[in-house]
Amino acid sequence: MKQLITFIKKEFHHILRDTRSMLVLIGLPIVQLLLFGFAITTEVRNANIAILDNSKDEVTQSIITKIESSQYFDIDRSITSNDQIEEAFKTGKIKLAIVFQQNFQNELSHSNKAQLQIIADATDPNQATTLTNYLSSIVKDYQNELNQQNKLPYNINTEMRMLYNPQLKGAYTSVPGVMGMILLLISAMMTSIAIVREKELGTMEILLVSPMQPGLVIISKVIPYFIISMINVATILILSVFVLGLPIEGSLFLLIASTIIYIFCALSLGILISTVTETQQAAMLISLLGLMLPVVMLSGYAYPIANMPTILQILSNLVPAKWYIIIVKNIMIKGIGIEQIWKELLILLAMTGTFLLISIKRFKIRL
Repeated sequence: MKQLITFIKKEFHHILRDTRSMLVLIGLPIVQLLLFGFAITTEVRNANIAILDNSKDEVTQSIITKIESSQYFDIDRSITSNDQIEEAFKTGKIKLAIVFQQNFQNELSHSNKAQLQIIADATDPNQATTLTNYLSSIVKDYQNELNQQNKLPYNINTEMRMLYNPQLKGAYTSVPGVMGMILLLISAMMTSIAIVREKELGTMEILLVSPMQPGLVIISKVIPYFIISMINVATILILSVFVLGLPIEGSLFLLIASTIIYIFCALSLGILISTVTETQQAAMLISLLGLMLPVVMLSGYAYPIANMPTILQILSNLVPAKWYIIIVKNIMIKGIGIEQIWKELLILLAMTGTFLLISIKRFKIRL
């Protein structure tokens, strides 16, 4: 019994003096509980919507007031015509649009029914369905209030239209997210591990003092992962188009060029990780905590960023996958050109340059 207690104490000492294990065992569950319990939720709040009121009467204003008073929507009042709705969707300003027919109140008073059109951005089917359900519920509540005051029941018909993904296919959400996650993990995590492996074995210094230029040594380590990533891109696109039925509405050349920039960003991030770690275990741990969790939680792939607290929304801007997923959705699904995604491309290029500059500086110090 005494030996058993001694061994248990020894194991506790091993665990307690390993800071990284303590972070995984105690810190990670706490972070996950806080994130999933309070910060990250599938509920949609404060979604930007546009209202085109072609009637501007008392009834439409009452419905707009009820929509405005809910916690789910923020109304953009800059839309004044049907043409501006399509443009607002393409630029990502709104997630949903509401169009009231002309003479809405008169139609409701004389024929007891009126028409309300709901247009949603279905590139994210779950969010589009959730928002239309919220809006339909608000309109139905208003309709019930009217019917309590009148003998003949009023009927407000809501016509729904899903833009870009009318069949609400899940592939429209999953494919851009999977591309962002796979390319980042393969390029960054595997590159960092490959370089750290050489450092761990003590062969990296030997390679760097060899006749081959140090820069070429690093490049030779990352090129295989770049090629593997491009093969993955080709595979994902072929499966997406021919198996999942996902279209490439925009330019294939622009999509490939954007993907190459994203892969370079991920490779430079992998090199940066390799400069701050000495073991493969540490590189793997940092990659998983620093890449996989942010990609899943903060890229907009699994959870709407707009619902998160402000601090998480700010942190999400540091996740390269967030910008790449926006680019892929805009090119593949919406068919948008470079004039609408140049900001995201510049952000990825700036991230790549920053990662490389820090990596070069640290390589000179460490090696």
